Amino acid sequence: MTDTGYEPLDTPKPVADEAWIVDGPAVRFYGMPFSTRATILRLANGDLWVHSPTRLSEDLAAQVAALGPVRHLVAPNWIHYAYVGDWKARFPKARTWAAPGVADRARKHGAFADYDNLLTRTPPPDWAGEIDQMIVRGSSVHREAVFFHRASRTLILTDLIENFEPAKLPWWFRLIVPLVGVADPDGKMPRDMRATFRGHHDQLRTDVETMIGWGPERVILAHGRWYDRDGTSELKRAFRFVLP
Repeated sequence: MTDTGYEPLDTPKPVADEAWIVDGPAVRFYGMPFSTRATILRLANGDLWVHSPTRLSEDLAAQVAALGPVRHLVAPNWIHYAYVGDWKARFPKARTWAAPGVADRARKHGAFADYDNLLTRTPPPDWAGEIDQMIVRGSSVHREAVFFHRASRTLILTDLIENFEPAKLPWWFRLIVPLVGVADPDGKMPRDMRATFRGHHDQLRTDVETMIGWGPERVILAHGRWYDRDGTSELKRAFRFVLP
């Protein structure tokens, strides 16, 4: 699968003031083609913060460098780490940040695992006051760091919501995504991931309510169509299974 429906790939696309997305190529996960997406924020001091880095080409590296110095590379969960090493090699002054479980999994798969910092539920001084964050609680497996860019009112998720557009998928994948609960326009948490929160919906509910309280205008996802408007409403819709 060469086209993802989110072309042009490997180029920064502005989505708000000081915020860009980079749509990357589809990658295979359990044999299924997942579109990929990075998010870039420019902090008040001019430093660039890169979430879930995608495939890096020389052209993309040059375009990113033109936006500012890359200083932070973020691996937000145990699945999204594959290209951090490539970005670190190209931008050696960048600090690397990993959600719980990332380094161990990366090491087992022979990927870059020498992270500088562990992400927690509290923003580090590097971006405190500009980007809110937390590690979403309740899952026995999935520990995802989520972020809210205050200036642009943008919430950045990775896999807690997936929203694949059937028209942009191979015919056989179109049959699967509704069964998993991740088909646009009603993309949600995948059913298998949702099962890992069983017995701890109270923790997930509290953290979802915090995200809703941030009042996001837009919600960027790693897979499928992201939400360029009505972010708070989309959160309430996607997480209705856990909200009162």
